[in-house]
Amino acid sequence: MRMIVMGGGKTGWNLARTLLEKRYEVSVVERDWGRCRKLADALDATICRGDGTDISVLEAAGTMEADCFMAVTGVDQDNLVAAQLARKHFHTKKVIARVNDPRNVDTFRLLGVENIVCSAEILTRMIEQEADQAHMHLIATLNQGKAGICSITLPENTALDGVALRDIKFPSDALVISLIRGGELTIPNGSTVLQRGDELVAVAGEKTQKSLVKVLSAEK
Repeated sequence: MRMIVMGGGKTGWNLARTLLEKRYEVSVVERDWGRCRKLADALDATICRGDGTDISVLEAAGTMEADCFMAVTGVDQDNLVAAQLARKHFHTKKVIARVNDPRNVDTFRLLGVENIVCSAEILTRMIEQEADQAHMHLIATLNQGKAGICSITLPENTALDGVALRDIKFPSDALVISLIRGGELTIPNGSTVLQRGDELVAVAGEKTQKSLVKVLSAEK
């Protein structure tokens, strides 16, 4: 899959590196010459120097053929313009934009950019969750905060050690989507038997996340 990352700052750098580790084809668009040189030295990615709000620059970066376009600069206006160009001009399948100021979230959505990552919003929710849910970490919010992707690690004395997923009574709007055991990720099904130390990633509604944690953090 071909990924375009617009913005070569710390966020874009780490994002590109992670995508490369997953063996995606990555192009990074960055306007600063010095930063481009550092990116080229550090990453096995295509580095395109230029303004990511310029159609010709995005075209040269291969946005027309991209499977996903991610605008992650530190300037909301640039991210919005670039996301709009990717969505409307290049018809990119998936467009994701970073919002630095939470007050701009509604503007992005109003203008059609639905896939938004707002660090402040995620951090706020993480703090709220961590205050009373020690075993759960909120990875991302979905549908304007109405649901979330959560990571939960089963404690050493978990009551679920040796129990199959189908035998656990989960909240109706919660779904376990992956399991990490010994550094290996698998997609579980009803017959998957849990073990202590398993890290589960689940999607759950905002109002049932506490119930999900209660189920998965039960101890002997």
